[in-house]
Order: sequence, then C-alpha cells, then structure tokens
Amino acid sequence: MINHIIWSSACVFQTNFKLLIWAGVLSSGSDCIKANAKSCGECIQAGPNCGWCKKTVSDFLQEGEPTSARCDDLAALKSKGCPMEDIENPRGSKQVLEDREVTNRKKGAAEKLKPEAITQIQPQKLVLKLRVGEPQTFSLKFKRAEDYPIDLYYLMDLSYSMKDDLENVKSLGTALMVEMGKITSDFRIGFGSFVEKTVMPYISTTPAKLRNPCTGDQNCTSPFSYKNVLSLTSEGNKFNELVGKQHISGNLDSPEGGFDAIMQVAVCGEQIGWRNVTRLLVFSTDAGFHFAGDGKLGGIVLPNDGKCHLEDNMYTMSHYYDYPSIAHLVQKLSENNIQTIFAVTEEFQAVYKELKNLIPKSAVGTLSSNSSNVIQLIVDAYNSLSSEVILENTKLPKGVTISYKSFCKNGVNDTQEDGRKCSNISIGDEVRFEINVTANECPKKGQNETIKIKPLGFTEEVEINLQFICECQCQSEGEPNSPACHEGNGTFECGACRCNEGRIGRLCECSTDEVNSEDMDAYCRRENSTEICSNNGECICGQCVCKKRENTNEVYSGKYCECDNFNCDRSNGLICGGNGICKCRVCECFPNFTGSACDCSLDTLPCMASNGQICNGRGTCECGTCNCTDPKFQGPTCEMCQTCLGVCAEHKDCVQCRAFDKGEKKETCSQECMHFNMTRVESRDKLPQPGQPDPLSHCKEKDVDDCWFYFTYSVNSNGEANVHVVETPECPSGPDIIPIVAGVVAGIVLIGLALLLIWKLLMIIHDRREFAKFEKEKMNAKWDTQENPIYKSPINNFKNPNYGRKAGL
Repeated sequence: MINHIIWSSACVFQTNFKLLIWAGVLSSGSDCIKANAKSCGECIQAGPNCGWCKKTVSDFLQEGEPTSARCDDLAALKSKGCPMEDIENPRGSKQVLEDREVTNRKKGAAEKLKPEAITQIQPQKLVLKLRVGEPQTFSLKFKRAEDYPIDLYYLMDLSYSMKDDLENVKSLGTALMVEMGKITSDFRIGFGSFVEKTVMPYISTTPAKLRNPCTGDQNCTSPFSYKNVLSLTSEGNKFNELVGKQHISGNLDSPEGGFDAIMQVAVCGEQIGWRNVTRLLVFSTDAGFHFAGDGKLGGIVLPNDGKCHLEDNMYTMSHYYDYPSIAHLVQKLSENNIQTIFAVTEEFQAVYKELKNLIPKSAVGTLSSNSSNVIQLIVDAYNSLSSEVILENTKLPKGVTISYKSFCKNGVNDTQEDGRKCSNISIGDEVRFEINVTANECPKKGQNETIKIKPLGFTEEVEINLQFICECQCQSEGEPNSPACHEGNGTFECGACRCNEGRIGRLCECSTDEVNSEDMDAYCRRENSTEICSNNGECICGQCVCKKRENTNEVYSGKYCECDNFNCDRSNGLICGGNGICKCRVCECFPNFTGSACDCSLDTLPCMASNGQICNGRGTCECGTCNCTDPKFQGPTCEMCQTCLGVCAEHKDCVQCRAFDKGEKKETCSQECMHFNMTRVESRDKLPQPGQPDPLSHCKEKDVDDCWFYFTYSVNSNGEANVHVVETPECPSGPDIIPIVAGVVAGIVLIGLALLLIWKLLMIIHDRREFAKFEKEKMNAKWDTQENPIYKSPINNFKNPNYGRKAGL
C-alpha cells in the first residue's frame, strides 16, 4: 500500500514536471512566434531566446505552416526535429582592446610621469557585440592615483564690494602653491576676473562712468565682462605679480555676470592652458548671478552659443550673446572635465548650494568677508570633490540602455542611480563598477555606435564600440536568384526563400497578380468541401497558409489547415491527459500510456500488492488500477477483505496438525492441509528473514495446549506456498507454589503490622491533642471567692433603732 502511494506521488510529479517543461518552452517561445518573423534577422531581434531553424522546407515545416514557424524557442525547435547545428542563434560578446593597468605611483618617486601616462581607469577600450534583449556586462576599475597633477583657475568677482578681498588674493599664488604642494608635486594656477555685461542697465554707459565706474575719489578700472589675467602657470610669484596689478571695477545691479566668465573659462581651453589632468575652477563672489533670459533687459536676445570669444584675453561678445543657462553650463563643464568650487559669502550660501545640486562634481565653501580663509576653503573643497567618483556616459543610441552596480569601500554596494558613484575614496583606494549594456532594438541601418564612460571631473574615459547583431550568419551565405526559389524568383537563405519584389509564396512560386485568382482557391479546398483552407487559413498561391491563433501555443497545420494541436480528447482538464502530444486532433501518447486521451497507464507498478503479486492475485490490472475478480477482496491492490482471516490465522490449524499432529484439523489434515510445502527448523533464528525475493509473513500462534509456535508463510514466483516452522513450541512452565504461598503470608503479616502501627500512631496523636486541650483550659481557669456568685459572708450587721436618742424622751 505504501509503495503504491509513493509510486502515485512520483507519477503525478513526473507528469506535472513534463507539463511544466512544455509550458515553459511554449511560454518563452510565444514571443518568438508572435514576432511573425519572415527572416532569420527578424527572428533573432524578437528576443534573446529566439532561434531560427535553417533546415530545408521539406524536412522541417509541416504542411500549411508559414515560414515564420521557423522562429521559435531553442527547446521548441529541437523538439520539432531541428538539429542544433541547423539552429541560428548568434550570441553577444565582449572584447577588450585596450587594458592598461591602473598606475601605482607614490608622491616623490624618482620616476616623473607625464599626465597622459597616468592611468586611473581600466579598461580603456572595448567592443561589445549586442543582440537584442541580451545584456553584455563588463567590469570597470577606478583607482585614485597619488601625486596626480592639478590645474586650478581662480575666477574672481572684481565688483566694488570685493575690494578688501582683492588685497588678500594678491598674495594667494605662493601661499596656495605651498599648500597644494602637500597634495601634488605638479600644480599650476591661473587667474581671471569678471564684472558684468558692458551695456545698460547693468552698468552706466556715460563716458565718465565708463572710465571710472566708482564714486568719489575711488580709482577704479573700466567695467568689463570677463578678463583672463593669467593663464595656468606653475609660477606662484607671477600670479602674485599680475594679480597685484588688478583694480576693482563697478556696476549698477547686484547680480553679477559670472556665468559668462565660467562659460569662457570652460570652452577656451587653449587660452586658459588646461591640461588633461584634474581641473579645478574656483569661483569667488559676494553676490548672485544672472542667467539665460536676463540679457533681454539690455536688449540681448541671442542665446549663448557656448563658444570661445576671447580676444587679447578679453570676452568680446558679452553685448551680443545672452547669459548661458544653468543646463548649458553643466554641459560645458562636464564636457571639459572641470570641477567647480563656489567660494561665496555667508549671505549667498543658500543660493549657491541650490546651484551645486544642479552641477555635478561641484562644491560650495563659505568665504570670509575679506577672503582670508580662501586657501583652506580650496583645500577642503578639493578633498571633498576628489573623495567621490561619479560615472557618466555620453548620449546612448536609440534603444540602448545602461545600468551600473558599484562595489565601493567597506563592502558598500549600490544599484540604479546610486550604482554610478562611490564616496569616501582616499588616494590609492580602488573601487569597481559592474556595467550592463543592453540593446532593446536594432538601429535602422545597423551601423556601429560608440559611447564613452568617464568619471566626472576626470579626463580619462572608457571608449565602448557597440556592434549590433541584426542579421544571421547564414544570411550572408544566401544564394540570390536560387533555383530552389521557383526558377530563381528569390534568394535562398537560412533554409527559406526571400522572394524578389512582386513574388510571393513559400517558394516564391506566385506573382502578386495571381493571389486573388479563383483558380488558385480551388487548390485550397478539400474534396466535397466549399471551405477554403477549412476556414482556418488563407489560400496564397494555391497553398494554404494557416492562420495563427491568439494563444500562440495553439497551432493549425495540414495541407488544408484541417489539423490542430488543441482539439484532442482531454483528461483531468488536460489535452491528452498531459501524457501525450496532440497531433492533427489525435493524441500520440508517451510510452506506458494508451487510450484516446492517453489516460490509461500501462504500468503495473501501482497494481502491485504487498506480497509482490499483481492485484494480490485476485484481480486484473487495467490502466494502472486493479479490477478485483474475487468479490470478497477490494482496495487499490485487492488486499482488503473484511470477512477474511489473516494469513497466519488462516493457516494456523494446518501448520499445527502437520507439524505437531494436533489441533482442530488433526483428523482431516491429509485432506485439507497438503497445499503447502513444510520445512522444520530448530529455532526462530533459522526462519527465513525479510529481504528474500518471495513475499514473506512471520506468524506467532497458540496451539491447543496454550503453547506458542512460530512459522513463516510465503508464496514463490511459481505460486507455490512454503511454510517454515520451528519444531519445538514454546510452552509456559507451571507455577512454583512455595514462593507464592510464602509471598502471600509475608504480605498478610506485613500489611497487618502496617495497619497496627498506623492505628497506634493515630491513637498517640489523638491523646496528645486531648491532653493539650486540657492544659489549655486549666491555664485559662481563674477561681476567685469574691466573684463566686453562690458565696455568702458569715457576718451579719444589725442597727439598734434607739441608738442616739436623748434620754427622757
């Protein structure tokens, strides 16, 4: 019975497992089928699991199946009989073209490397071959190099309110060179200044104010938009000298034209002298800023063109182009790898912190009223900027997506937008990023594309060449005007015909003019039928092309689309009971199953009884179920009999009469008990044990003398019954009277003594309680004669009535 249950469970699991496999194959293949691909190229673009069978038409496609049936899931194609070598399934790949190791370099090392020889990012160049829907992954490593060169450009507001700040900046060059020398041995510094656009209403355009915009006896320089005072240099003294010659200027409104200056510093790389190293721009001001649209106040409407317009180190087009927008600045700063440090006074901290949130790789520091803390501000801001790496990529081609996963210090991992960055990076630290690139569609012309990934603020980048897999290899091997395509009316490629213009049909055998011909329709009707393609398809070129159903797992086929794979008999709600395949409305059953719905199992294992016989020898096994022929027996294996004795009880009397010549069948033993072979053994250990091929029952029964006898009963494969019996019964020995009597007497005496002792103990307890009660009452008794109610005093008092009277009365 237990074996039957286990087998049934295993059978159900196996059936369900088969169904799950087929469901998975059909489900994943449905996307491929829905694509209705007419060529191998269209097929592989339908999904990463789609393959194209290039086996010839007659060997693979069934009658009525369209060419698009060649496109399916790989497992489905294999199950349809397409060999793996005939399945086109190109896969994507990656190839690293340039992979220099990151630089391990110590400050002060004898080896002096050029900036371009220092590597902080790896790899540098690779090729990704992308198939639609299949991501390609590569690992990017970043390591901050020690003693990396730095270019710093100090851009200062020279409006009148910054007068005291200018005095402190005049000595900034040498002091900053000394401080930055602690970070890098290759440091350069430059200086530029800005005021405002030289048009009304930003400045006064009267001749006197143009010469000296300041009031009173203040000697100020003429207003200007932006001036490059000193290109980047390693000479700190030169910085001090040139900055010392600068004078304050003035303007009318509070916001300044700093955005014009930032734009020119970013795009005029040649004039500023930027190298391909860390680029820092320090923007120092005590006021707000104008941005795109503000130029209309001065009649300037042309948007900023984002180009360099420096002549003799002066910005010459401030009156012509509007201020740049914030987005425009972000773009140019990012393109030129410039990290911005806003050194502003406390009053404008909130404004510039909001601006910082819009400009990646920027920082804000609080500038004291006279700029005395500017060196420490720059050092702190640089440390903050350089401790974070943020990856950015150039614009992606249409249909391409990219995702990042970061592996930062101390086991910190992030995905999505946070996967682009790592923080708290010190010099010499190495971090890693895992980057996935996926193509969701092929470009129209299939041309290669290039994207670049780089850390913000750094000049190094990874160049990725994207090559799209949009065609199959077999398409390049196609035979134009092939005889296989009806007299050369198409190109035979990937096992199918790609018809020339004006030709249709699986083999390009028809022209488009013949499609609607009634003569062609006659070839698509069955005999004695008016239905074209059984109403399940279209007649194209005299051949039926079966239509597709909404459920892509259901398919019409056949010369006249008269067959399908979903109208077979069902069992338990499943086509062919889940134990076969429906072909042309008839079930083809898996091995060990039969029946119109494959619901009849030929396996006899579930009919096997515990004694090893099919249906216990009392029935027949039909479709995996016992049909009991003996009416007394029932159950899954015909082993249950409500009116039957057990094996042991059934054969007890016969074994007793044959082995010991006694029992109820002693007189009729030779007639009723000769149906088994009997063997005597010396002891129970010699009886057959479980594990032998024949089913075995161990028995223990009592004979007429109340003795136990032991035997086994088994039936071999030939149906012969065999009994092994222990030759000596186990009879219980008679009782020993003396110990019993002695025990009874001893028990009575002990019980009597125990009762006596209990009685004596109870009496002692009772007496003690009574005595204690008496003592207590005695102590409480108080006898006092004065208080005795029946006591009478012996003394009587009498009074003479005449006592005290006068004599003579």
